[in-house]
Amino acid sequence: MVLLCRAPSGSASIAGGAAMGDVIQFKKPSPFDKHKGKTLCRSGFHKWQVVKEKQFDVKQGKLVTVYKCTRCGEQKVELK
Repeated sequence: MVLLCRAPSGSASIAGGAAMGDVIQFKKPSPFDKHKGKTLCRSGFHKWQVVKEKQFDVKQGKLVTVYKCTRCGEQKVELK
């Protein structure tokens, strides 16, 4: 649902200054939805996945393994 309001010039515009294709959220997210997947990471139980795009550290000239948590996005690096 998009609300339209009349601008002083007479042309229609979207409330809040959003573009026509943007989805405007009217409902506030519940705490369950807001913190979904982050409680395990805060306790130190990350879900690590190997990032294969970056395997070589140019500054040190060494092979590295980059891990990224799929839930929170945190990264860690291991030197080989």
